[in-house]
Amino acid sequence: MKVKPILGLALASTILISCGKNNEKNTEKVKDAVETVKKEAATSFDYTVEQFADIKVLRYKIPGFDALTLKEQKLVYYLTQAGLEGRDIMWDQNYRHNLTIRKALENVYVNYSGDKTTADWKNFEIYLKRVWFSNGIHHHYSNAKITPSFSQAYLESLLKETNTTLAGEALEVLFNTADAKKVNLAKGIDNVAASAVNFYGPNVTNADVISFYENKKSPDASKPLSFGLNSQLVKEDGILKERVYKSGGLYGAAIDKIIEWLEKAQGVAENKAQADALALLIEYYKTGDLQTWDDYNVAWTAATEGNIDYINSFIEVYNDPLGYRGSYETIVQIKDFDMSQKMSVLSENAQWFEDNSPLMDAHKKKDVVGVTYKVVNVAGEAGDASPSTPIGVNLPNANWIRAAVGSKSVSLGNIISSYANAGGSGRLKEFAHDEEEIALEEKYGQLADKLHTALHEVIGHASGQLNPGVGETRETLKNYASTLEEGRADLVGLYYLYDSKLQDLGLVEDWEKVGKAAYDGYIRNGLMTQLIRLDLGDDIEEAHMRNRQWVSAWAYEKGKEANVIEKVVRDGKTYFNINDYKKLHELFGELLRETQRIKSEGDFEAVQALVEGYGVKVDQDVHKEVLARNAQFKDAPYSGFVNPVLVPSTNDAGDITGFTITQPKTFAEQMLNYAKKYSNLPAVN
Repeated sequence: MKVKPILGLALASTILISCGKNNEKNTEKVKDAVETVKKEAATSFDYTVEQFADIKVLRYKIPGFDALTLKEQKLVYYLTQAGLEGRDIMWDQNYRHNLTIRKALENVYVNYSGDKTTADWKNFEIYLKRVWFSNGIHHHYSNAKITPSFSQAYLESLLKETNTTLAGEALEVLFNTADAKKVNLAKGIDNVAASAVNFYGPNVTNADVISFYENKKSPDASKPLSFGLNSQLVKEDGILKERVYKSGGLYGAAIDKIIEWLEKAQGVAENKAQADALALLIEYYKTGDLQTWDDYNVAWTAATEGNIDYINSFIEVYNDPLGYRGSYETIVQIKDFDMSQKMSVLSENAQWFEDNSPLMDAHKKKDVVGVTYKVVNVAGEAGDASPSTPIGVNLPNANWIRAAVGSKSVSLGNIISSYANAGGSGRLKEFAHDEEEIALEEKYGQLADKLHTALHEVIGHASGQLNPGVGETRETLKNYASTLEEGRADLVGLYYLYDSKLQDLGLVEDWEKVGKAAYDGYIRNGLMTQLIRLDLGDDIEEAHMRNRQWVSAWAYEKGKEANVIEKVVRDGKTYFNINDYKKLHELFGELLRETQRIKSEGDFEAVQALVEGYGVKVDQDVHKEVLARNAQFKDAPYSGFVNPVLVPSTNDAGDITGFTITQPKTFAEQMLNYAKKYSNLPAVN
């Protein structure tokens, strides 16, 4: 599960006060790492690369890399290389023509020698950058196909002048209305058939998918396998068939490269548990066996020692309209020693949060196990995590593994810091109701957001349990599973953000003010500011945006009689002002209880009513107003990142002796370099 950044994210590297105990073995390591980070922070750094269309591209540092041993640095390097080797997989998963289109557009970009001062060329360049950013021709957040601001005739002239081939459907789809949505979650349609994502063959339907997996039985019903996670489902001669991602199978050429680097990483693993987990991941890539995938996740979850960790494989199911198939992604992580120790207090108190939640007793876990939380610094990302990245991740996703073994929650500290350093406060002053709200946000908002991410990941995703005999959420809640789970985890965070327990634990100095800042920001974003990401008239499609609206809109409606949240119109501008934070806290608790009931019981009708009733449709008058008020701001609503480049130094024997870190000067520089070094798949797979 991921936490994606909300609009106007302003999270700083605020040091949290904790009552957690220091681990004596790591004391010197912590001191060294903190001193290194302080030195790095003192140097000037340009966080912004460039801005185009609705996107701002940023950079991030890798704090603490120099404090690692050479062996640890090698591990980081090998894992980042493994991730990049699979980059093409994400492109092909997103849409069947993406690789063909990307290769053609890149060839034009590199080889065109004509007039590059025209509006058409500038628009071509912007279009290519948007495609790079989204790993394909569909917008990374809205899922709508990106429309070129140049004509087909102009593109054909560029193709001719650069001797580039792009023809037929792959060319025409750029300019017609076909395959308009990568993922279409609309109610009352065949979501699989209406989605352009390349997880399914062109003739596969919702009914095909459901019936195919209804016939799949796990050897142990209490440990259901993640059927469909690592395959494409196609129909050949009327027969449904899985094309499995593995060595020798679909995407085998890229997977073989991934395996090579993972084997090198295994050779420099920090400990046996980490090496054993890597061995299982390698075996999974070789065989595509889903039992091996579960074995790997159990081993990976239990491997908590060490300074380096990673996410790698086909994981999150947001891009599948029915929630079966995993998108390829990797994130390589270096532990933030100081901050992880401060935030470990949440993990240590996970059972208290579960016991004191407003959930029905039958839905509470009696023994919350294995919840580990770390603040980490990203060293490299690829696939679905790049260029657009989450700010927090909680894995594995299988409910039975979470219950039996636990999970790992991470907050991506240097990513959050980069957002904060590159941000501004203009939108806050425009959309906040009054000076008190602005003051609370400016003083406590960064801390509130950081704590919400931690509570969402550590407590939220780890909380609750399914009723006996209820199937996996993707089976029971279908296309609403992702948004329900993200909203449920958000509600856990919101419920506890307005609780004196956080002050008792030493995480805040004034729990009430932090809670108020958190509630103000969530309602402001959920009912208004996130709408700048949509074109007027659009419904909300993305799972995280949906959940923020249905949580906020439900609370607004249910609290109307008591005027908990007041809609204020002043000088023709709309604001939402919270009049009763205590009552809003109670409403969040009620909704949390209901969302857990929906998940625990697999109540499809209830989740459909909740999401469709509150999370999909947009108030068009408010949306129009928000867009008009936002037009004054130059900052793009979406941000993402180029990755730092780890450059190894070698001796005469070819052995790695050290590393330097360089930063790409432009977005195009990195994308073209990736295309040159990591294009492991053919245009058609």
